[in-house]
Amino acid sequence: MTNELVLIFDFGSQFGQLIARRVREQNVFCQVVRHDLSAERVKELNPKGIILSGGPSSVYEPGAPHCDPKIFDLGIPVLGICYGMQLACHFLGGQVGGGAHTREYGRATLTVTDRNTIFQGYPTESTVWMSHGDQVQNVSGDFEPLASTDTCPLAAVKHKSRPLFGLQFHPEVAHTPHGGQILANFLRDACGCSGQWKMTAFIDNTVRDIRARVGSRRVICGLSGGVDSSVCAALLVKAIGPQVACIYVDNGLMREGETELVKHTFRDWFKADLHAVDAKDRFLSALAGVTDPQQKRKIIGKVFIDVFEHEAKSIPDAHFLAQGTLYPDVIESGGSVDGPAATIKLHHNVGGLPAELGFELIEPLRDLFKDEVRKLGTELGLPEDVVWRHPFPGPGLAVRCLGEVTEAKLATLRKADTIFLEELRKAGLYRKTSQAFAVLLPVQSVGVMGDGRTYENAVCLRCVQTDDFMTADWSRLPEDLLARVATAIINKVKGVNRVVYDISSKPPATIEWE
Repeated sequence: MTNELVLIFDFGSQFGQLIARRVREQNVFCQVVRHDLSAERVKELNPKGIILSGGPSSVYEPGAPHCDPKIFDLGIPVLGICYGMQLACHFLGGQVGGGAHTREYGRATLTVTDRNTIFQGYPTESTVWMSHGDQVQNVSGDFEPLASTDTCPLAAVKHKSRPLFGLQFHPEVAHTPHGGQILANFLRDACGCSGQWKMTAFIDNTVRDIRARVGSRRVICGLSGGVDSSVCAALLVKAIGPQVACIYVDNGLMREGETELVKHTFRDWFKADLHAVDAKDRFLSALAGVTDPQQKRKIIGKVFIDVFEHEAKSIPDAHFLAQGTLYPDVIESGGSVDGPAATIKLHHNVGGLPAELGFELIEPLRDLFKDEVRKLGTELGLPEDVVWRHPFPGPGLAVRCLGEVTEAKLATLRKADTIFLEELRKAGLYRKTSQAFAVLLPVQSVGVMGDGRTYENAVCLRCVQTDDFMTADWSRLPEDLLARVATAIINKVKGVNRVVYDISSKPPATIEWE
């Protein structure tokens, strides 16, 4: 794919994937690998550089994660961040310690004393983000200090004879405004990367690989209407044209106009072999009387598998199943040979499709982050409405329609949701927010409309900002926008007399209500 590879050793940092995204932003391909990857394996992979991530441990504690110290003898440029810096200095003669006087959490002012190498073009003083309980207290004569803060004399160091650099702060986070400059300098000047990781090259290489693997056989791609599956399908159509059959299951739980958008995009625009299965009645019948959210999910998953499997059997010579697995899924599931062990969630499958279906799996997006998938979608010519679509839960509106799901309640929810999203777009805020939607609450309240009292439904609006969806904060939308949305919903959506706004963050709340 590219001969420029940077390895990011994962020591349990909450920012591990963010480091990878920042490296990719410099058009350099990188992979997150486990912390104990052997020096022999590193040599085989032949990376241009290595980044050691932060982590919650203390390097001197028993059982703390350590890298193979032989990696420092390979002549490969190394950048240690926080714990990574401490570990590198620990192995090469430095002293790391903790205590009240070493702790630093939050913003700090960095003073740079050597503006060559990784600090080239960097301000003499700037704000950086610290998050550490330990710090490097002493280094051997082989190291030179590059920068300091009031409480951290060795905030950045470099080795005199090895291509090794250390940062006690986090250059990858937004709270370090000039951190991208440091990473760019390391990648360009220390590692010699020229920035060959481009979407156009990814498309050409992936199309070639898909054609070589598939041959004349057919591929089934499950379409949900979301960004990942849509980009996956578009890439497959470009690679093998009519050999790919897209299955879209209309479960009756989609947002307003989404089924029509999927049909128009893939059947009319891409001329794809689209199998759009109308299973609305089947899903709604199965959900009748069900109020428990977990039960809803199980029912929807089971019905989906049954419908998908039945339609898949109608496609002759189908040997492969394609799905839009992304790189974070691979990292978190332990799905990579050299990657970290599974940490957060099991490797997902399209709608929970079981392995017994007997298809060979194709995952053409497994090296990409979400922002790269959006770029890829744009390159492939997908409509902007598809590329920038907010995440949508697998069970659809069933988990935003609290309590029993009925066709009437879904119609009410769709209208309210559409009004909210349209107003966000008009205000130019849709692409500036991470996820926004309406929730139909299972409560009714008293209101006054015209000259009469009402006793009708309440709708909750939810809008969040997040980088990774593991944590999220509620969006501070303008009050006049919220007022317009609430007024429009109450005036235009029959059966709603109250609109509220959710100001809960994740954690402790989740983004979705069910």
